[in-house]
Amino acid sequence: MALMSAVLPAGCVTDKIDDVWSVGVGEQCPAFEVRMHDGSLLSDGMLEGKRSLIVFFDTGCGDCRKELPVVQEVYDAVKAGDEDVEVVCISRGEGEAVVSAYWRDNGLSLPYSAQSDATVYHRFASSVVPRIYVVSPTLTITAAFSDNPLPDRSVLLAALGINEVSD
Repeated sequence: MALMSAVLPAGCVTDKIDDVWSVGVGEQCPAFEVRMHDGSLLSDGMLEGKRSLIVFFDTGCGDCRKELPVVQEVYDAVKAGDEDVEVVCISRGEGEAVVSAYWRDNGLSLPYSAQSDATVYHRFASSVVPRIYVVSPTLTITAAFSDNPLPDRSVLLAALGINEVSD
């Protein structure tokens, strides 16, 4: 198994080679509605007036496995602060059983929506995860990231307009 992971590229190997963005910086956030892991509904309209971080992932993707702990750090930072920021992770075609097991096994507390198909994902992109979108209070996409390069905590916080306080 170790040999296999050393040979495979870091990103999701099932994706097309081209990195096609359906929506990008300066465009409106696509309309969507998802059921969150706690049973609540979340839609694009509910994000209006807030800064938002929307993360698309697949638990089998090596880059997603690297990035989700970074997103957890961002979530913890905004949750601990007085920031009006919504963080939501949406699976790209993975059901509740797979996603909830991954969250539990990896100690994640991020809000997520397990989607059994890629319908919501395809409103944003056609290939490659992770996909991370920063959305303004007016529902405009202000930053977009994928796997080349993976954004770190400071990059994501800066994209959200949050200054980190040094210890």
